[in-house]
Amino acid sequence: MRILFMGTPDFALESLKAIYEKNYEIIGVVTNPDKPKGRGMKMIAPPVKEYAIEKNLKIYQPTKIRGNIEFIEEIKELNPDAICVVAYGKILPKEILDIPKQGCINVHGSLLPKYRGAAPIQWAVLNGDKTTGITTMYMNEGMDTGDMILKETVEIGEEETTGELWERLSKIGGKLLVKTLEEIENGTANREKQEEKDASLAAMLDKKMAEIDWKNKTSKEIHNLVRGLNPIMGAYTFYNNKKIKLWKIEIINNEKMIEKGLEKEIDLEKLKEAEAGEILLANSKKGLFIKTIDGIIEILEIQGENAKRMKVHDFLLGNKLNCGDVLGIS
Repeated sequence: MRILFMGTPDFALESLKAIYEKNYEIIGVVTNPDKPKGRGMKMIAPPVKEYAIEKNLKIYQPTKIRGNIEFIEEIKELNPDAICVVAYGKILPKEILDIPKQGCINVHGSLLPKYRGAAPIQWAVLNGDKTTGITTMYMNEGMDTGDMILKETVEIGEEETTGELWERLSKIGGKLLVKTLEEIENGTANREKQEEKDASLAAMLDKKMAEIDWKNKTSKEIHNLVRGLNPIMGAYTFYNNKKIKLWKIEIINNEKMIEKGLEKEIDLEKLKEAEAGEILLANSKKGLFIKTIDGIIEILEIQGENAKRMKVHDFLLGNKLNCGDVLGIS
């Protein structure tokens, strides 16, 4: 089977690796253009391109594909049997969807029709879902609305971050793509329509959503926000007019209070009167504990403004936070 692969980030890389290692004939790799990154704005190639270079695969990096007649004609000349699309980053026009004999096959990071769109893995964590998965499907002109082929369900760990889930699902996606291609070749591939009534959208993340709303969000919601935005952008709050990012937190229940000896450090009577976002304890030995509207959280990994991400113990050795001060007041 002659395959044209389209993808950009490390999530797509695992699928490209999987089909390459199964000796599929990869006739080309389409990925987004290199982008400037870092303080020096050095041009950085996408992970998929780096792998394609290593394996001596033909690379295409069009700035746009819709209305790009020259590129579309080039794809037609390649005559792919199938086009495999994994986190490419651009919507394919009908002119490309109609080219391959076996169709355009997509690997999507959710159990469709739930979480169609740009950020399915992130929203599964942000919403505190217990399960998610991978779906392969035949692409059509809609956004993740095509007929489904295969699905694999996975459980989401209570402390699992978007980054950790992303890595797990990327590997599962690669294996499921290989299995999908095998079934297509054998003529045994499933075609299941999506139920529109069950559909939901996983929209692109907005930087504004990263600020912690201590006054209205529960411990669980803050916990999901922190792990859901790790490592993409990091949830943040303010202290003394400086932005601090929280990368890892833990919800403290009564059992953990006793386990950590906090009942000796935190006045439970004063706790009832404390504001949401108030610092209850800030000690390099004991840790950093914050009041929420329904309990207490412990901050485990933190990043000060213009500083590196670090364990809270190291942060508190060089930064003084006062008990009774309230976070979130910029």
